[in-house]
Amino acid sequence: MDKSNEKKPDDAAFSARTLSEALPYMRRFAGKTIVVKYGGHAMGDERVAHDFARDIVLLKQVGINPIVVHGGGPQIGKMLERLKIKSQFVDGLRVTDADTVEIVEMVLSGSINKEIAAAINQAGGLAVGLSGKDANLIVARKLTRTKRDPDSNIERVLDLGFVGEPVGVNPKILDAFAKSDIIPVIAPIGVGRDGETYNINADTVAGAVAAAARATRLLLLTDVRGVHGKDKQLFSNLSVEEARRLIADGTVSGGMIPKVETCLEAVVNGVEGAVILDGRVSHAILLEIFTERGIGTLIGRAH
Repeated sequence: MDKSNEKKPDDAAFSARTLSEALPYMRRFAGKTIVVKYGGHAMGDERVAHDFARDIVLLKQVGINPIVVHGGGPQIGKMLERLKIKSQFVDGLRVTDADTVEIVEMVLSGSINKEIAAAINQAGGLAVGLSGKDANLIVARKLTRTKRDPDSNIERVLDLGFVGEPVGVNPKILDAFAKSDIIPVIAPIGVGRDGETYNINADTVAGAVAAAARATRLLLLTDVRGVHGKDKQLFSNLSVEEARRLIADGTVSGGMIPKVETCLEAVVNGVEGAVILDGRVSHAILLEIFTERGIGTLIGRAH
Protein backbone atom coordinates (compact mmCIF):
# COMPACT_ATOMS: atom_id res chain seq x y z
CA MET A 1 0.00 0.00 0.00
CA ASP A 2 1.41 3.36 -1.07
CA LYS A 3 1.35 5.73 1.89
CA SER A 4 3.29 8.54 0.21
CA ASN A 5 0.15 10.70 -0.08
CA GLU A 6 -1.11 10.04 3.42
CA LYS A 7 -1.11 12.88 5.91
CA LYS A 8 1.24 12.66 8.83
CA PRO A 9 -0.40 12.75 12.28
CA ASP A 10 0.87 16.30 12.88
CA ASP A 11 -0.63 17.47 9.58
CA ALA A 12 -3.96 15.81 10.33
CA ALA A 13 -4.04 17.33 13.83
CA PHE A 14 -3.32 20.77 12.38
CA SER A 15 -6.16 20.39 9.85
CA ALA A 16 -8.56 19.27 12.59
CA ARG A 17 -7.53 22.17 14.84
CA THR A 18 -8.01 24.64 12.00
CA LEU A 19 -11.52 23.34 11.31
CA SER A 20 -12.38 23.48 14.99
CA GLU A 21 -11.21 27.08 15.27
CA ALA A 22 -13.29 28.02 12.22
CA LEU A 23 -16.51 26.63 13.74
CA PRO A 24 -17.56 29.79 15.67
CA TYR A 25 -17.20 31.86 12.49
CA MET A 26 -19.19 29.34 10.47
CA ARG A 27 -21.96 29.67 13.04
CA ARG A 28 -21.73 33.45 13.01
CA PHE A 29 -22.09 33.74 9.25
CA ALA A 30 -24.56 30.87 8.71
CA GLY A 31 -27.57 32.15 6.78
CA LYS A 32 -25.81 35.42 6.00
CA THR A 33 -24.93 36.83 2.57
CA ILE A 34 -21.36 37.57 1.58
CA VAL A 35 -20.63 39.43 -1.67
CA VAL A 36 -17.22 38.71 -3.16
CA LYS A 37 -15.73 40.95 -5.83
CA TYR A 38 -13.29 38.84 -7.82
CA GLY A 39 -10.78 41.14 -9.50
CA GLY A 40 -9.23 40.83 -12.94
CA HIS A 41 -5.69 40.58 -11.56
CA ALA A 42 -6.65 37.94 -8.99
CA MET A 43 -8.02 35.80 -11.84
CA GLY A 44 -4.65 35.51 -13.54
CA ASP A 45 -3.23 32.70 -11.38
CA GLU A 46 -4.71 29.29 -12.24
CA ARG A 47 -3.96 27.83 -8.80
CA VAL A 48 -5.55 30.76 -6.99
CA ALA A 49 -8.56 30.61 -9.32
CA HIS A 50 -9.00 26.92 -8.45
CA ASP A 51 -8.81 27.70 -4.72
CA PHE A 52 -11.25 30.58 -5.16
CA ALA A 53 -13.86 28.30 -6.72
CA ARG A 54 -13.47 25.72 -3.92
CA ASP A 55 -13.77 28.43 -1.28
CA ILE A 56 -17.00 29.76 -2.78
CA VAL A 57 -18.45 26.23 -2.81
CA LEU A 58 -17.39 25.72 0.81
CA LEU A 59 -19.18 28.90 1.87
CA LYS A 60 -22.41 27.61 0.33
CA GLN A 61 -21.93 24.17 1.87
CA VAL A 62 -21.68 25.60 5.42
CA GLY A 63 -24.86 27.64 5.02
CA ILE A 64 -23.50 30.99 3.85
CA ASN A 65 -24.95 32.68 0.75
CA PRO A 66 -22.08 33.82 -1.50
CA ILE A 67 -22.63 36.20 -4.42
CA VAL A 68 -19.73 36.65 -6.82
CA VAL A 69 -19.27 39.87 -8.79
CA HIS A 70 -16.30 39.81 -11.14
CA GLY A 71 -14.21 42.28 -13.06
CA GLY A 72 -12.05 41.70 -16.10
CA GLY A 73 -10.13 44.85 -16.98
CA PRO A 74 -6.92 43.09 -18.05
CA GLN A 75 -8.84 40.59 -20.16
CA ILE A 76 -10.82 43.37 -21.85
CA GLY A 77 -7.59 45.23 -22.55
CA LYS A 78 -6.04 42.18 -24.23
CA MET A 79 -9.08 41.63 -26.44
CA LEU A 80 -9.18 45.28 -27.50
CA GLU A 81 -5.48 45.10 -28.36
CA ARG A 82 -6.07 42.02 -30.48
CA LEU A 83 -8.82 43.89 -32.34
CA LYS A 84 -6.58 46.99 -32.60
CA ILE A 85 -9.06 49.15 -30.70
CA LYS A 86 -7.34 51.81 -28.63
CA SER A 87 -8.53 52.54 -25.10
CA GLN A 88 -8.66 55.85 -23.28
CA PHE A 89 -9.05 56.18 -19.52
CA VAL A 90 -10.47 58.98 -17.39
CA ASP A 91 -9.96 58.64 -13.62
CA GLY A 92 -9.31 54.94 -14.11
CA LEU A 93 -12.52 54.40 -16.11
CA ARG A 94 -12.33 53.06 -19.65
CA VAL A 95 -14.02 55.39 -22.15
CA THR A 96 -16.52 53.05 -23.80
CA ASP A 97 -17.99 53.89 -27.22
CA ALA A 98 -20.62 51.81 -29.02
CA ASP A 99 -18.07 49.44 -30.57
CA THR A 100 -16.11 49.04 -27.34
CA VAL A 101 -19.15 48.29 -25.20
CA GLU A 102 -19.94 45.30 -27.43
CA ILE A 103 -16.44 43.91 -26.81
CA VAL A 104 -16.67 44.65 -23.08
CA GLU A 105 -19.98 42.80 -22.82
CA MET A 106 -18.65 39.88 -24.86
CA VAL A 107 -15.60 39.47 -22.60
CA LEU A 108 -17.34 40.07 -19.27
CA SER A 109 -20.72 38.39 -19.81
CA GLY A 110 -19.31 35.78 -22.17
CA SER A 111 -15.94 34.21 -21.61
CA ILE A 112 -15.02 35.42 -18.09
CA ASN A 113 -18.45 34.99 -16.54
CA LYS A 114 -18.88 31.47 -17.85
CA GLU A 115 -15.34 30.44 -16.93
CA ILE A 116 -15.92 31.43 -13.30
CA ALA A 117 -19.31 29.72 -13.17
CA ALA A 118 -17.82 26.58 -14.75
CA ALA A 119 -14.95 26.54 -12.23
CA ILE A 120 -17.40 26.74 -9.31
CA ASN A 121 -19.50 23.96 -10.84
CA GLN A 122 -16.39 21.84 -11.35
CA ALA A 123 -15.60 22.32 -7.64
CA GLY A 124 -18.98 20.87 -6.71
CA GLY A 125 -21.17 23.98 -6.62
CA LEU A 126 -24.20 25.02 -8.64
CA ALA A 127 -23.29 28.38 -10.17
CA VAL A 128 -25.22 30.42 -12.71
CA GLY A 129 -23.56 33.21 -14.65
CA LEU A 130 -25.55 36.32 -15.44
CA SER A 131 -25.11 40.01 -16.06
CA GLY A 132 -26.95 43.01 -14.72
CA LYS A 133 -29.07 42.97 -17.87
CA ASP A 134 -30.66 39.64 -16.94
CA ALA A 135 -34.08 40.19 -15.35
CA ASN A 136 -33.10 43.89 -15.07
CA LEU A 137 -30.90 42.92 -12.14
CA ILE A 138 -28.86 46.12 -12.38
CA VAL A 139 -30.51 49.24 -13.79
CA ALA A 140 -27.92 51.87 -14.65
CA ARG A 141 -27.56 55.41 -15.90
CA LYS A 142 -24.80 57.15 -17.79
CA LEU A 143 -21.89 58.14 -15.57
CA THR A 144 -20.52 61.63 -16.06
CA ARG A 145 -17.25 63.18 -14.99
CA THR A 146 -16.28 66.84 -14.93
CA LYS A 147 -12.84 68.38 -15.31
CA ARG A 148 -11.84 71.93 -14.46
CA ASP A 149 -9.64 73.76 -16.94
CA PRO A 150 -6.66 75.12 -14.94
CA ASP A 151 -6.38 78.24 -17.12
CA SER A 152 -9.98 79.33 -17.46
CA ASN A 153 -11.26 77.64 -14.26
CA ILE A 154 -14.26 76.47 -16.30
CA GLU A 155 -15.63 72.99 -15.68
CA ARG A 156 -16.42 70.83 -18.68
CA VAL A 157 -18.31 67.55 -18.80
CA LEU A 158 -16.32 64.57 -20.04
CA ASP A 159 -18.19 62.07 -22.18
CA LEU A 160 -17.22 58.53 -21.11
CA GLY A 161 -19.58 56.90 -23.58
CA PHE A 162 -21.42 53.83 -22.31
CA VAL A 163 -19.92 53.87 -18.83
CA GLY A 164 -22.63 53.66 -16.22
CA GLU A 165 -23.40 53.62 -12.53
CA PRO A 166 -26.08 51.56 -10.76
CA VAL A 167 -29.32 53.31 -9.86
CA GLY A 168 -31.14 50.16 -8.81
CA VAL A 169 -30.43 46.51 -7.98
CA ASN A 170 -33.37 44.09 -7.93
CA PRO A 171 -33.30 42.46 -4.46
CA LYS A 172 -35.98 39.91 -5.41
CA ILE A 173 -33.57 38.20 -7.80
CA LEU A 174 -30.87 38.07 -5.14
CA ASP A 175 -33.33 36.75 -2.54
CA ALA A 176 -34.38 33.97 -4.90
CA PHE A 177 -30.77 32.84 -5.23
CA ALA A 178 -30.24 33.01 -1.46
CA LYS A 179 -33.16 30.64 -0.90
CA SER A 180 -31.81 28.13 -3.42
CA ASP A 181 -28.68 26.07 -3.94
CA ILE A 182 -27.58 28.38 -6.75
CA ILE A 183 -24.52 30.62 -6.51
CA PRO A 184 -24.92 33.74 -8.71
CA VAL A 185 -21.89 34.96 -10.67
CA ILE A 186 -22.56 38.51 -11.86
CA ALA A 187 -20.84 40.39 -14.69
CA PRO A 188 -20.74 44.19 -14.13
CA ILE A 189 -22.94 45.10 -17.08
CA GLY A 190 -26.04 47.21 -16.50
CA VAL A 191 -29.10 48.11 -18.53
CA GLY A 192 -30.38 51.65 -19.04
CA ARG A 193 -33.99 52.79 -18.83
CA ASP A 194 -34.18 52.65 -22.63
CA GLY A 195 -32.35 49.35 -22.97
CA GLU A 196 -28.82 50.74 -23.34
CA THR A 197 -25.89 48.56 -22.31
CA TYR A 198 -23.56 50.09 -19.72
CA ASN A 199 -20.09 49.06 -18.63
CA ILE A 200 -19.86 49.55 -14.85
CA ASN A 201 -16.88 49.40 -12.52
CA ALA A 202 -16.96 45.98 -10.83
CA ASP A 203 -16.18 47.38 -7.36
CA THR A 204 -19.15 49.74 -7.69
CA VAL A 205 -21.44 46.90 -8.75
CA ALA A 206 -20.26 44.72 -5.87
CA GLY A 207 -20.97 47.50 -3.38
CA ALA A 208 -24.45 48.12 -4.81
CA VAL A 209 -25.26 44.40 -4.84
CA ALA A 210 -24.03 44.02 -1.25
CA ALA A 211 -26.29 46.86 -0.09
CA ALA A 212 -29.31 45.50 -1.99
CA ALA A 213 -28.73 41.98 -0.63
CA ARG A 214 -28.31 43.28 2.94
CA ALA A 215 -24.96 41.48 3.01
CA THR A 216 -23.02 40.93 6.19
CA ARG A 217 -19.73 41.26 4.34
CA LEU A 218 -18.44 42.78 1.12
CA LEU A 219 -15.03 41.37 0.16
CA LEU A 220 -13.03 43.26 -2.48
CA LEU A 221 -10.35 40.86 -3.72
CA THR A 222 -7.60 42.94 -5.27
CA ASP A 223 -3.83 42.93 -5.77
CA VAL A 224 -2.84 44.61 -2.49
CA ARG A 225 -3.05 43.41 1.12
CA GLY A 226 -5.40 46.18 2.20
CA VAL A 227 -5.11 49.75 3.49
CA HIS A 228 -1.67 50.75 4.78
CA GLY A 229 -0.65 53.64 6.97
CA LYS A 230 2.16 56.03 6.19
CA ASP A 231 4.44 53.66 8.11
CA LYS A 232 3.48 50.90 5.60
CA GLN A 233 1.75 48.91 8.34
CA LEU A 234 -1.54 47.23 7.42
CA PHE A 235 -4.70 48.47 9.12
CA SER A 236 -6.69 45.42 10.26
CA ASN A 237 -9.77 47.48 11.18
CA LEU A 238 -11.01 50.96 10.35
CA SER A 239 -14.18 52.75 11.34
CA VAL A 240 -16.02 54.81 8.75
CA GLU A 241 -14.71 57.99 10.37
CA GLU A 242 -11.11 56.74 10.42
CA ALA A 243 -11.27 55.69 6.78
CA ARG A 244 -12.60 59.09 5.74
CA ARG A 245 -9.84 60.77 7.72
CA LEU A 246 -7.18 58.69 5.96
CA ILE A 247 -8.52 59.82 2.59
CA ALA A 248 -8.61 63.45 3.71
CA ASP A 249 -5.02 63.49 4.99
CA GLY A 250 -3.64 61.70 1.93
CA THR A 251 -2.72 58.42 3.61
CA VAL A 252 -5.16 56.70 1.27
CA SER A 253 -4.36 57.84 -2.26
CA GLY A 254 -4.46 56.90 -5.93
CA GLY A 255 -6.38 53.77 -6.91
CA MET A 256 -7.05 52.89 -3.27
CA ILE A 257 -9.39 55.88 -2.87
CA PRO A 258 -12.27 54.51 -5.00
CA LYS A 259 -11.96 51.10 -3.31
CA VAL A 260 -12.21 52.62 0.16
CA GLU A 261 -15.07 54.85 -1.00
CA THR A 262 -16.90 51.79 -2.32
CA CYS A 263 -16.50 50.15 1.09
CA LEU A 264 -17.70 53.28 2.86
CA GLU A 265 -20.80 53.59 0.68
CA ALA A 266 -21.65 49.93 1.21
CA VAL A 267 -21.34 50.24 4.99
CA VAL A 268 -23.35 53.46 5.08
CA ASN A 269 -26.05 51.65 3.07
CA GLY A 270 -26.37 48.81 5.55
CA VAL A 271 -23.56 46.32 4.93
CA GLU A 272 -22.08 45.27 8.27
CA GLY A 273 -18.47 45.37 7.12
CA ALA A 274 -16.45 45.71 3.91
CA VAL A 275 -12.97 44.25 3.47
CA ILE A 276 -10.14 45.04 1.06
CA LEU A 277 -7.80 42.05 0.80
CA ASP A 278 -5.24 40.42 -1.49
CA GLY A 279 -7.04 38.04 -3.81
CA ARG A 280 -3.73 36.57 -5.00
CA VAL A 281 -3.36 34.76 -1.67
CA SER A 282 -4.63 31.18 -1.82
CA HIS A 283 -7.84 30.71 0.19
CA ALA A 284 -7.96 34.46 0.93
CA ILE A 285 -11.73 34.28 1.48
CA LEU A 286 -11.49 31.54 4.11
CA LEU A 287 -8.59 33.25 5.85
CA GLU A 288 -10.61 36.44 6.08
CA ILE A 289 -13.96 34.97 7.11
CA PHE A 290 -12.96 32.06 9.32
CA THR A 291 -10.03 33.45 11.33
CA GLU A 292 -10.03 35.90 14.22
CA ARG A 293 -8.01 38.74 12.66
CA GLY A 294 -8.54 38.07 8.97
CA ILE A 295 -5.91 39.07 6.42
CA GLY A 296 -7.20 42.35 4.98
CA THR A 297 -8.58 45.70 6.13
CA LEU A 298 -12.12 45.59 7.54
CA ILE A 299 -14.07 48.84 7.32
CA GLY A 300 -17.19 48.98 9.47
CA ARG A 301 -19.39 51.22 11.55
CA ALA A 302 -17.61 50.12 14.72
CA HIS A 303 -14.77 47.78 15.71
